[in-house]
Amino acid sequence: MPRFLSARPYRALLAFGLVSLVVACGKGDAEGGKGGQPPATVTTLQVQPVRWSDELKALGTANARESVTITASVSQTIASVEFDSGEYAKKGQPLVTLVQGQQAANVVQAQAQLRNAEQLYERNRKLADQQLISRADLDTQRSALEAARAQVATQRATVADRVIRAPFSGVLGLRLVSAGSLVTPGTPITTLDDVSLIKLDFTFPESALSQLAIGQRINARSEAWPGETFVGTVASIDSRVDPVSRAVTVRAEIPNADGRLRPGMLLDVGVERATRDTLAIPELALQQNGAMASVFRVEGGNQVKEVPVKIGSRRFGEVEIVSGLKPGDRIVVEGTVKLRDGGKIKDVGAKAVGEDGARAGEGGDGARPAKGG
Repeated sequence: MPRFLSARPYRALLAFGLVSLVVACGKGDAEGGKGGQPPATVTTLQVQPVRWSDELKALGTANARESVTITASVSQTIASVEFDSGEYAKKGQPLVTLVQGQQAANVVQAQAQLRNAEQLYERNRKLADQQLISRADLDTQRSALEAARAQVATQRATVADRVIRAPFSGVLGLRLVSAGSLVTPGTPITTLDDVSLIKLDFTFPESALSQLAIGQRINARSEAWPGETFVGTVASIDSRVDPVSRAVTVRAEIPNADGRLRPGMLLDVGVERATRDTLAIPELALQQNGAMASVFRVEGGNQVKEVPVKIGSRRFGEVEIVSGLKPGDRIVVEGTVKLRDGGKIKDVGAKAVGEDGARAGEGGDGARPAKGG
């Protein structure tokens, strides 16, 4: 009997085992591939027209209704300062009085000359009535009287120039001078602003001209008053477009009775545009890739197709769709991260947006109705 058995039966057995393993693996792969990739669980929404109202955005600078820097018109020393910083001044109120000793003396002198001219004229008039002097002499004396009156008015105006008054009612700024200071024409004394109404100036590109009109409502917001909105209206639109920036300046007026807005403040401005019907979708459904935007639209057989869209303005988590979708299209809102073009979906929460902006199956305030029973 041979000491070692033949190796052929073992080789045949090993080959049979390998073939069985390959067949089993192939069968498993075939069974796994039969079902394919499982459908992605998503939430969809049916697109319908909604009422849309948005704003044109800009940055504006606040200006006072009336604003002036108070200065002297002559060179003279200040005799007294009759205001404090931040005071409210009425029109015509004295603010600063300059030294006016010489000017006051000139007024007294001119008044004395006027009284003398009046007496001479009255005496000559009586003489002319008695035909003791000629009418030519009387006319000469009348001219002298009128010259004396003009001299008094001139000297009084000189004195008045030494009293600086508020040209209109408003709030005074910081006091920049003191009694005894020498001022010259152009020396700033203080500022005066009428802030009962704020003029807000801002610019828009010329492409926005067709969307601007006198009387449009504007909403202004300031970092100084977070959470508050100051409402005004467009008062005027510049008649010219800047040839360099291609922008047009718009001026709005905002009531400011409480004085919280001040000249020079920077405000965020929103000009309300007319309400219109448009298509809008949640921003969550939008796929943004640089300047390109797209959404996943549901096709037949629960497949999705990625379609490019052109977007307009945005508001409160929604975005306006200018083109790329039509009313009645169903799009994927939630679960877009797992999707690819042509992929299968399983819709677990279909929604629709009606013309009033409320989702189908929800109340007008966006809350789902309570179940009966």
